[in-house]
Amino acid sequence: MLDLKFIRENFAKVEEGARKKGAAIDLSPFPILEEKRRELLKQAEELKALRNRVSEEIGQAKKKGGDASVKIAEMKAAGERIKALDDELKAVEDQLYQLQIRIPNLPHESVPVGKSAEDNVVVKSWGEILKFEYAPKPHWELNEKLGIIDFEGGAKIAGSFFVNFKGKGAKLARALINFMLDLHVEKHGYTEVFPPIIVNRQAMFGTGQLPKLEEDMYRIEADDLFLIPTAEVPVTNLLASETLRGEDLPIYYTAYTPCFRREAGAYGKDTKGLMRLHQFDKVEMVKFTEPETSYDEHEKLLQNAEEVLQLLGLPYRVLLLCSGDMSFAAAKCYDLEVWAPGVKKWLEVSSCSNFEDFQARRANIRFRPEGGGKLEYVHTLNASGLALPRTIIGIMENYQTDEGTVVVPEVLRKYMGCEIIK
Repeated sequence: MLDLKFIRENFAKVEEGARKKGAAIDLSPFPILEEKRRELLKQAEELKALRNRVSEEIGQAKKKGGDASVKIAEMKAAGERIKALDDELKAVEDQLYQLQIRIPNLPHESVPVGKSAEDNVVVKSWGEILKFEYAPKPHWELNEKLGIIDFEGGAKIAGSFFVNFKGKGAKLARALINFMLDLHVEKHGYTEVFPPIIVNRQAMFGTGQLPKLEEDMYRIEADDLFLIPTAEVPVTNLLASETLRGEDLPIYYTAYTPCFRREAGAYGKDTKGLMRLHQFDKVEMVKFTEPETSYDEHEKLLQNAEEVLQLLGLPYRVLLLCSGDMSFAAAKCYDLEVWAPGVKKWLEVSSCSNFEDFQARRANIRFRPEGGGKLEYVHTLNASGLALPRTIIGIMENYQTDEGTVVVPEVLRKYMGCEIIK
């Protein structure tokens, strides 16, 4: 979340940033509440000063054997008024806090202003879009012959938008997970973690999913716990309430987890095949950095995600998201989209975000600079590296043959133990 002092001193900037994000939040009560807070503080401080002075006068009167009853009554009245003011102040501060936690992160100055995905900017592309000598099939049609994705089985045991990978499909998913984790650990320098996939409410608040996105989450009501929407949540919160050493930064973590999203309000959009699921697998990369280096680290993070696609030989493009298409917590975000010739669409396989200190304030993750100095909040970053369903779509549709088989990308063959899926 944004620092309360920053909001006070830069209210117009905060209002403008929220407007650019397209946030449906009315910030007009903030200055009114702030003025009321200051007035209550002033009144309480004056009364506390009065109470201290009267307390001294009572002590002096008693030493001289005088009657202090009037002063005692005056001090009691001041104490009662102070309690009432403190209660009123707490109520005002609670209202300010509820407003504060609903203000989105402000877009970085390099982020284009826009309202929707239509305003995103393509900043680069990689690879050649294949020209087929036949009409390339979408993955669900390829699957009719291959039988590697059991759509009916997934729906039977869990409902719509759940799938069961089987045979070479299950092995392809496992191969991708192992390949990506090995790449990020062995080449990119990440430490692998394998966190819980159920988290508490504070963890979801820490990374910014709550309170805004609660309706999109799978909640275990009896325990007030949540199935994670992304490994970003447990991995980032591994360091919640920690004070780190500046010399230990940056810290890189990578994790494989299943992810769960209700996708409330998304029905009817890209719902065929593997395009949109309630449960999917993903490898995530998370960084904790010093503020001065976070944007350099953001570019490196993007390159780490890009290398996965490059090694898989999948054509992709990188989009710089506009202000209105970014998440609540992000200050800057790139999306990586793979080309799927069967469905004839660019499909998002990774979002690469810099949250600056927005999540760190919510999760209370700080560091002490090397050599000492004042505690600061770290900057947190994350990226999918990558999400499996649409990566599998990219592989099936780009590597399909006219016989209806799928060639296994070379980097996956040692994990798959075969060169072709048939």
